[in-house]
Amino acid sequence: MALLSLLLAMVSLVHVELAMGLPLIYNTTSGPVAGKLNVHLVAHTHDDVGWLKTVDQYYSGTNNSIQNVAVHLILDTVVAALQEDPNRKFIYVEQAFFQRWWREQTPRKQNIVKQLVNAGQLEFINGGWCMHDEATTHYIDMIDQTTLGHKYIKDQFGKVPRCGWQIDPFGHSAVQGYLLGAELGFNGMFFARIDYQDKLKRLNESTMEMVWQASRTFGDSAQIFTGAFYDFYYPPDGFNFDFESFDTPIQDDPLLFDFNVQERVEDFVTYAETQASHFRTNHIMWTLGGDFQYQNAHGWFKQLDKFINWVNKDGRVNTFYSTPSIYTDAKFAANESWPLKQDDFFPYADCPHCYWTGYFTSRPALKSYVRLLSNYFMMARQLEFFVRRRSNGPNTDTLWDAVAVSQHHDAVSGTEKQHTANDYALRLSIAFSEAEQLVNLALGCLVERANNSICQHAGISFSQCPLLNLSFCPASESINNFNGSLVVLAYNALGWSRTEYIRIPVNSKFVQVTDSAGVAVPAQLLPVSSITKELRRKYVQGYLGISSGAAPAYWLTFPATIPALGYRTYTVSTSEKKGYTSASTSEVLPQKTAVTVGPSSLKMDFSENGLLSAIIDTDTGTNVSMQASYFYYEGHTGSDGQGVDGAYLFRPTANSASFFNTFANVTIVTGPLVHEVWQEFAPWIYQVNRLYKGKDYAELEYVIGAIPIEDDVGKDVIIRFTSSVGSDTSFYTDSNGRDFIKRIRDYRTDWKLEVNEPVAGNYYPVILECI
Repeated sequence: MALLSLLLAMVSLVHVELAMGLPLIYNTTSGPVAGKLNVHLVAHTHDDVGWLKTVDQYYSGTNNSIQNVAVHLILDTVVAALQEDPNRKFIYVEQAFFQRWWREQTPRKQNIVKQLVNAGQLEFINGGWCMHDEATTHYIDMIDQTTLGHKYIKDQFGKVPRCGWQIDPFGHSAVQGYLLGAELGFNGMFFARIDYQDKLKRLNESTMEMVWQASRTFGDSAQIFTGAFYDFYYPPDGFNFDFESFDTPIQDDPLLFDFNVQERVEDFVTYAETQASHFRTNHIMWTLGGDFQYQNAHGWFKQLDKFINWVNKDGRVNTFYSTPSIYTDAKFAANESWPLKQDDFFPYADCPHCYWTGYFTSRPALKSYVRLLSNYFMMARQLEFFVRRRSNGPNTDTLWDAVAVSQHHDAVSGTEKQHTANDYALRLSIAFSEAEQLVNLALGCLVERANNSICQHAGISFSQCPLLNLSFCPASESINNFNGSLVVLAYNALGWSRTEYIRIPVNSKFVQVTDSAGVAVPAQLLPVSSITKELRRKYVQGYLGISSGAAPAYWLTFPATIPALGYRTYTVSTSEKKGYTSASTSEVLPQKTAVTVGPSSLKMDFSENGLLSAIIDTDTGTNVSMQASYFYYEGHTGSDGQGVDGAYLFRPTANSASFFNTFANVTIVTGPLVHEVWQEFAPWIYQVNRLYKGKDYAELEYVIGAIPIEDDVGKDVIIRFTSSVGSDTSFYTDSNGRDFIKRIRDYRTDWKLEVNEPVAGNYYPVILECI
């Protein structure tokens, strides 16, 4: 009876205020309170820089039949809502979207935004061009895309982000933690996706938040405070107030039906106390937002204002607008001891049969294209510096943007829709064309020693051959007349001298190579394989519509030694005389013929069935038994509701893989510089094994596809290497091309693994290197 009277008294008071024409004012000025449970309300939106739609479609709101999203509305309404109450706060991440919006604003609106940033109401978290993937990105790309976003924030607002917010990538790398903690100086990092077994153990032990020592090499200097979210990066159940998924709001007007203040406050307190029981200190975070939320920011903030007002009047817990940076500061101030995390968070699984390891290889052509143009960007940016940047000429800005966008966790990862993948590739292609002009100009300037600020070279015109993988290079193929010549320039973007083999297609067998001093360089002609000719016909002529004539007859290969951050020129010329360049010997091996190849101490043995059988180093006497062949796993359809094999997940129907073929048709090509073994495993699986003179490694180049699916069976194709190395269950993989991490099959350092997927659960990302 007493409780009822109290409630009636409260209702009566509010009713009187409204009757007198007084608005209900919400008190949102609260901050942390000692001795109480403090709930930090973090208003945020997660805006994918391309996924179901392209990056521009997401921003502008076009193609809404796929997803009804317009990012510009998020920023429009958030800025307006923040102006209404100085206590409101919001965080934003993706600069690829923010900079599109910023360009459209008037100077007056830009000044308003600067005031909000300076007041701490709008805070840039992470601050990169996108929220990059962490499995299939190279560490240089991670740095470059983050640098691009931070550059704009620094230039426009004089601010530097100080907290990481990698909430959606599908697993987290050690290099990511190291870069944010040691290199960027972030004070914290937060994410949502963590292995379900790891999460259960951490919840039970209150270790969801930790100190992540991401690099054993750098030790304490690579540490960063890291938190995994209690539920996900979406709001707690019952507290989502986005316009498309509006949960029960606080109805605090007694003149309307369904007055529910006490009920909703009770929901809030109950959830907060339950979450707090799994976390250390009296501070917890609520992530209030999700994918492309806050297109109607007023609706969100109206409800959050009410919750802050009524929950704090209730008094059992304290809540307020906050940011990850403020939350991290509160955690540090608590002087709590934290568990130590080492290594990384791969592989990620969110259910017993849902291992997110499929995307490690999804869209391999796009992955390769991204890596190639990343390398090209590094070279082009160096050359742009060497010859001085010009305001009215080609530059690397467009390529920086395109490469940065492609690092998004639904881009290089390969998890986007096909039309979005096409858009990423198109952006990269357009950007390459602009950077190509810069590189051609810069190389001409360097060769002519034109070091003035304008650098308008004359007389030298360079062209490039981006389709060399298809043996297509008009410049080199035109050297088929006697006394013709071509200058080949090789540039080294690395900080040390290197010797690499250059390969260009030619039609004449009477060719020679000389260096810039006119000294002959050893060279070798290799035949162009039938599969390369077919690819050229299909793609160059068929898809690109380029009439290129017949495929060239030879690959010309020669070694080039280039100084650090420098270049060398070589002249390829034709002559009636023979004997300048060594021709290769090509032989199709009959079945059941074993062979050993290798022009130097490193050798490869191939057995009678045409498969690799051993790798030998005659200098050291090392002989390692090594078998390699192609297999496939049949992809699970998800008929049991536990996960579908596809772009995200790797889930085979069985734990054993099937052979495509137990033998390979083999052709060997030998010469003084290069030995090649061409293997055909199936009409759509080809591999070239290549050994160069003076190199202590083997090159493997393969062509796979189109994978036959006439039997309605999805296939995950693998190449399996089996060796005599006594590694037991241990092996090593790289982390974003920078560090090595020890792996143990069916084992996790942080918890006792329940093995439900013995194949998919033992796959780890390895970064493709393109030199």
